Amino acid sequence: MHKNQKIDFFNSIAKDRDHWKKKNRYYYKKITQLLKFIIPEGSSVLEIGCGTGDLLNDLKPGMGVGIDFSINMINIAKEKYPGLTFIEMDAENLNLDYKFDYIVMSDIIGHLEDIQPALEKLHHVCHPKTRVVITYYNFLWELLLKIGEKLKIKMKEFHQNWLSKYDILNILNLANFETIRMGAWLLLPVYIPIISEFLNKYVSKFFLLHNLCFVNYMIARPKPNELLINKNLSCSVIIPARNEAESVELAVQEIPEMGKFTEIIFVEGHSKDNTLEEIKRVCEKYKNLKKIKYFIQDGIGKKDAVFKGFDMAAGDILMILDADLTVPPKDLQKFYNAIASGKGEFINGSRFVYPMEKDAMRFLRSIGNKFFSILFSWILGNYFKDTLCGTKVIAKSDYEKIIKAKDYFGDFDKYGDFDLILGSYKQSLKIIDLPVHYKSRTYGATNIPIRQGGMILLKAAFFAMKKIKFI
Repeated sequence: MHKNQKIDFFNSIAKDRDHWKKKNRYYYKKITQLLKFIIPEGSSVLEIGCGTGDLLNDLKPGMGVGIDFSINMINIAKEKYPGLTFIEMDAENLNLDYKFDYIVMSDIIGHLEDIQPALEKLHHVCHPKTRVVITYYNFLWELLLKIGEKLKIKMKEFHQNWLSKYDILNILNLANFETIRMGAWLLLPVYIPIISEFLNKYVSKFFLLHNLCFVNYMIARPKPNELLINKNLSCSVIIPARNEAESVELAVQEIPEMGKFTEIIFVEGHSKDNTLEEIKRVCEKYKNLKKIKYFIQDGIGKKDAVFKGFDMAAGDILMILDADLTVPPKDLQKFYNAIASGKGEFINGSRFVYPMEKDAMRFLRSIGNKFFSILFSWILGNYFKDTLCGTKVIAKSDYEKIIKAKDYFGDFDKYGDFDLILGSYKQSLKIIDLPVHYKSRTYGATNIPIRQGGMILLKAAFFAMKKIKFI
């Protein structure tokens, strides 16, 4: 009976839905802004509780499906957006055959009578890379919303569950979903010129004020079976090499065989020593023992070399190994296991867990790295112990998504570390740190001076604030 009453209620307000959305257009505009940041255009999107279809249309999906248990809402949505698919369906009795890239549940989870089984049913429309995006009201605003309804400045709502973020985290976990990221949005959900944007864009991101925001959001993925390591994935190890002749053969000897096959790709960076000649010699020597090849980079800088190697790679998994071998090649097996088991989708090496060898890193460089790690952890809301470790691992399919969406960030990063870090964040990848042993160089000197490295990090931090934190 309760469910039928709820359906009747939403059918009765369907004709007025767009009127109320127009009246509170600032709130809906900001929700759309948040979800458009998370969901790339052209994705396949399922919206649960789609109402009259505006949000789904604004996301510009390649394939868009909206479901709602209100037939009146669905009929209005079909009339407004004939290019999208709208189906009368109860979220708690989901029955679709297609698997979507993104599933959106915006302001709907509190209306579900039994949340856990409803979330469990989502697995039928998820592939391993699916992201479930949930927005919901902060329970601290319940009284103000009730007052808004009484004053007729907000549409009347049917009684709903008021959930804390810990409630939703727990239910997602019980439904076999893993939360990748969560955040808060909109300190002031009504429009006051200048003030609203200042509070929502800047003030809400500091200190404890994010706990007072009107909306909370979470991004989750289906939990992988982390006990199983997929041994059928192929692997490409990219070694950008400039003035590192003494390390070339040792790298080939020590890189482990991983997965279905492991290929080694040297990208030579116009060295002043005999690095290129050594690479050619080693490739010839090991051509019948290893999958090994080399390229000469077209431009300059580590990013140019790494991305050229990525583009030429045949492997399912892409790994970066610095040619100085300060990170031992044998550690790559741990990176393979982490990504092949699904524990992470972007695996970032961390040099600051285990003790370093003497002279492996100068004191000032170490202090600077730790400071910026704290800063980037705050900016991204994801713990980073070390942002500039050269060893990073990502699936080639995810790298290609980052490249496809690179216009959002532009060409700001000379070394490529932050292209991958910020790109992985934007794609809602599961990012994890993996501790490595950091050793002293046995040959040559670092190609990045301390002052230059500090400026790179400072520039990247301000850029990330602009493009990710303060949006």
